[in-house]
Amino acid sequence: MQIMTYNTGMQKHQWREESEEGKVVYRATYHAGEWKLCSQLKGEESWDHYDPIPEELLLKLRDVMWNKYQRGRCPHKLVAKIDAMLEK
Repeated sequence: MQIMTYNTGMQKHQWREESEEGKVVYRATYHAGEWKLCSQLKGEESWDHYDPIPEELLLKLRDVMWNKYQRGRCPHKLVAKIDAMLEK
């Protein structure tokens, strides 16, 4: 039996996607029970912050976190928090 432990501090999760403008990097952070999301077009210096996070991006974040959860890379509570945000 394997016991999994997770970092209880701030967690960062990142993924990339192709868009019409080029490659976009998304960075999500979970700290103090709250998700924050920002994105950056490759080659730009500034980050675009989302407050509140649009539903479309929440769904993408949920997919990323669900895949990590299935591989044992993050706790289920992070996925559950996103689900609660989607229900609102």
